[in-house]
Amino acid sequence: MRVLILGGTTEASGLARLLAVQEWVAPVLSFAGRTASPVLPPIPHRIGGFGGVAGLDDYLRAESVDLLIDATHPFANQISTNAAQASEIAGIPRLVLQRSGWQPVPGDDWRMVTSVTEAARAIGAKAQRVFLTIGRQDLLPFRDLAPQHDYLIRSVDTPDPALLPPHAEIVTGRGPFDAEAERALLKIKQSQIVVTKNSGGADGKLEAARALGLPVIMVARQAPPPGETVETPAEALAWISAHAGRAPAERGPVDRGPAERGA
Repeated sequence: MRVLILGGTTEASGLARLLAVQEWVAPVLSFAGRTASPVLPPIPHRIGGFGGVAGLDDYLRAESVDLLIDATHPFANQISTNAAQASEIAGIPRLVLQRSGWQPVPGDDWRMVTSVTEAARAIGAKAQRVFLTIGRQDLLPFRDLAPQHDYLIRSVDTPDPALLPPHAEIVTGRGPFDAEAERALLKIKQSQIVVTKNSGGADGKLEAARALGLPVIMVARQAPPPGETVETPAEALAWISAHAGRAPAERGPVDRGPAERGA
C-alpha cells in the first residue's frame, strides 16, 4: 500500500512514526520546503512543491500512490485545495488529518478576524508592543498597514528582512512552548497584545495571555475542502489500515515530537 503524506505538522510526523513499523505500507512524507531544517521522519521523504494540481496528479500516477493523506498546516489552504482536486482526478482516496482549532475559555479576551490583513488593522492606531506569531510568510500586512507598533516576531526560521515592520525583534523557535516560559517572555518584553493564527494543538502562549489578561487577535482558519477528516495519527492509521484490509502493528514509536510549523 503506497501512501503519500502531505506534511509539515506534528500530526504528519506522528503518522510517519506509526507507519514506520507497518511492514505492509510504503509511505512517503512530503514537506513543502518552507522550513530550512525540517524534522526528518523515519520513513522516505521528499522536500518541495509539486507544481500545482497537474504536478501532484502526475506524481500520484507516476508513483502509483494508493492513498493520499493531507496532514498539512491548517492554514496551508492552497495545497489542501490542490490535494482535493488531484486525488479526485487520479481517482484515489484522500483523508484530511487536521487537529481541531482552539476555542476560547473563561478569562480569554479574543478578537476574531478572518485574515492577517484584518489582524494588522485590528491592532489599532495607537502604538503597542505586539507578540506576533503568524509565521514568516504573512508579515507584509503588518509592515505596510501597521508599521507604528513594536513587534516581537517568532517563527521557526528567520524572516526575510524585506518583509519586516520597521520596529521588529525576531526570536526563532520550534513549538510547542511551555506556558510558564511564554508568560515570562511576554512579561520581559512587556507585550500588550498577541496576534496569532488558530492553528490548534498544544500552545502555551494562549494560557500565558489569559493569565496576564492580554487581548489576543485570532485569525480564524478556513474549512478544508470537503472530505473525510480525522484529528489524530492513530485515527489516520486506522483509516489506512481499513483501506488496506490490514490490522496495524500494535506498538510502534511513541507518537510525540516537534513539528515543522510556525510558532
